[in-house]
Amino acid sequence: MAKQYTRDEVRARLRREIEAGRFILMQGAGIGLVARLVEQSGVDLIAVYNTGYYRMNGVASIYGTLPIGNANDTVLKLAEQIMPVVREVPLIGGIYAHDPTRTQDQAIAAAKRAGFSGIINVPTIGRIDGTYRRDLESVGIAFSREVELMRRAIAQDLYTVAYVYTAPEAVMMAEAGVDMLVGHVGLTAGGDVGAPGAMTMEAAIDEFNAMFAAVREVRKDVVLLSHGGPIISPEDAAHVSAHTDAVGFVGASSIERIPVEAAIKDVTTRFKQIRLK
Repeated sequence: MAKQYTRDEVRARLRREIEAGRFILMQGAGIGLVARLVEQSGVDLIAVYNTGYYRMNGVASIYGTLPIGNANDTVLKLAEQIMPVVREVPLIGGIYAHDPTRTQDQAIAAAKRAGFSGIINVPTIGRIDGTYRRDLESVGIAFSREVELMRRAIAQDLYTVAYVYTAPEAVMMAEAGVDMLVGHVGLTAGGDVGAPGAMTMEAAIDEFNAMFAAVREVRKDVVLLSHGGPIISPEDAAHVSAHTDAVGFVGASSIERIPVEAAIKDVTTRFKQIRLK
C-alpha cells in the first residue's frame, strides 16, 4: 500500500530534489497501471483526481468540470485502485471545495482516511470564466472557498497543491500558505481529444511569468510548476522551465493519454499487419 506522509515530510522530499537540481514531476493517474508505471519511472508526486477518470475512459479530461458524477466520490473510488499499487511516492487527492453534500472538513478527513498525503483543488472554478463565473461567485461558489480548503488542509497536516489560472488567484493561494502552485494555461493540446485551440508557447510563458511574478511578491518559498496548453512533451516542459520560475511540471494527458494513444495504435496496427500463410 502507498505510504502516507506528513506535510513536512513531503516538503523535505521535494526540497532535496530541487536542491540537487532535479526537475519536479507530479503526474495525474486515472488508473492503477499509470500510477505503478510512473512510480517506477521516478515521479515525485502522484495526483488522483476526477479528470483522470474521464481521461482514462477515452474522453477529454474537461468532462471532469461538468455536472456529471460526483468528483469527491470518484477520487475515493480511484484511490481504492491506486493505493494498493503505489509504494513510496506521496499521493495527492483532488477535492472539490464546493461540494454541497459534505463539509470541507469531511472531505479532507475522507482524503486522509483513504491514505492521501496531500490535496489539490480539482475540479476548480478557476477553470471557468465569463458570465457563468460571475454568477457562481455571486452566490458564494467562489474561488475563495478553494483557498479556505487549502487553509483547512494545512491545519490537518496535509501537503497542499493549488491549480491557479490568474495572478490574483495565485496570490490568494500563496497568502493562504499553499506549498505548491501550478500555473494552468488550459486544456492540453495534442492527441485525439486535445485542445485544438490551445494558446501558443510564447503566450503560455507570458501567462506563467505573470502568475509567478505575482506570487514571488508575496512569498519566495512556494514551489512553482507549470501545466496545460501547449506543454505536451518533456522538451516543452524544459522550455517553459528555462523561461520561467517553474521548477517542474504536472503531467496528465501529456503522460497518461497522448503517449498511450500513439503506442496502442502502433502495436495494434502491427498486429493487424501480420499475414496468414
